[in-house]
Amino acid sequence: MNIALFTDSYIPTKSGIVTVVLQLRKVLREMGHHVVIVTVKPRGYHDPEVDNDPDILRILSVPTPFKIPDQYIGFPLEHVIIPFLRQHNIQIIHSHTEFFIAHAAKLSGRKLHIPVVATTHTLWEDFYEYYLPLGRYIPVKIIRKVVKRLYKKFYALINVSGKARDYFKEPFMLPGTPSAIIPNALDSGSFIRKPATEEEIAALRRNWGIAPDDIVLLFLGRVVEEKRVEELLDTCMRVIQKNEKIKVMFVGAGLALPDLEERAREVSDRIIFTGYEPWTKVHYYYGIGDIFITASLSEMHSMTVLEALMSGLPIVARRDPSFQDTIFHGRNGYLADSDEEMDGYLLGLAADAEKRRQFGEESLRVSRNFTPDVFGRRTVAFYEKVLEKYPNRLTDEELQAAVDKEN
Repeated sequence: MNIALFTDSYIPTKSGIVTVVLQLRKVLREMGHHVVIVTVKPRGYHDPEVDNDPDILRILSVPTPFKIPDQYIGFPLEHVIIPFLRQHNIQIIHSHTEFFIAHAAKLSGRKLHIPVVATTHTLWEDFYEYYLPLGRYIPVKIIRKVVKRLYKKFYALINVSGKARDYFKEPFMLPGTPSAIIPNALDSGSFIRKPATEEEIAALRRNWGIAPDDIVLLFLGRVVEEKRVEELLDTCMRVIQKNEKIKVMFVGAGLALPDLEERAREVSDRIIFTGYEPWTKVHYYYGIGDIFITASLSEMHSMTVLEALMSGLPIVARRDPSFQDTIFHGRNGYLADSDEEMDGYLLGLAADAEKRRQFGEESLRVSRNFTPDVFGRRTVAFYEKVLEKYPNRLTDEELQAAVDKEN
């Protein structure tokens, strides 16, 4: 099969979408499929390995005017993109964005008479107020209309979770667009290229002033408002006051980081901020952690939670439908109905090493449901059913049944 992946998030940008695209390309190629990528060209970025890859087309791009670092707007240049797709005899286009590159995908699909599908990575009504100018004053119904328009012309959708499916099946969205659920996956070989030794973990803990008997609550990800990091910091401040052996580590960068650092500095030196760390090194920080924590309610299917599972960590989070297949209450972590309820779960786990061990072992078992092999086979089954039915009507039941055969 000849497949084109369209995305406006790609190397050198670091995000969950970039990780998904890289992993999908890798596993599809390992399965024997030909995969090309159409993406943006960041200003000033040069990488000989990527620039000279005949299967990657970078198109003219400019930085986004919104408050989103390292994101670009690509121009839908048909006269460049369509010859590239024809050269590679592309049979299906898979978009990992809903914006300008997605417009190029849909234009190309119409010109070439091939299906164009998309993955619903982002729940924009939870995000827009943080990034759009005067976003807090824009009614959510306007955002819903915009998102509906952006996704309207896709032939079928891949939803990364039940939460994503339910949202796009709402009457105000696209209940008639066929879709199937294919959860994200994580490639252990890429995530943990070189397992950290006990000596390396011990050295890293010493470097950050963490004693051998300290219990580390770990947040890893973008330190931004929509992840509810302010609320998470409030929870951590309450918890460290009740257990002097607990330390908190925020690993990552983002617009909210300076404010968090300032607030924490006034209260305690047991809250640590590392700033940006490359993805190739984050598994060392999961090795430091004893409990993974998040208060986010804006996830579709969290990549950092998958990383925590693969690292064998118990997880304490706010209850959210996006975690329904990754965090199982009382088995590998806890799901709290309020920020304050997180306090008790964190204090209880911090005081119970045996329960942390048991929960961590269960996290490892759960992580086996999200391997690239399963992800790849499900995605190929989705493509095959789309190609079989296109351009005729396709149902949710047909798509999901094809995908579920690969579980």
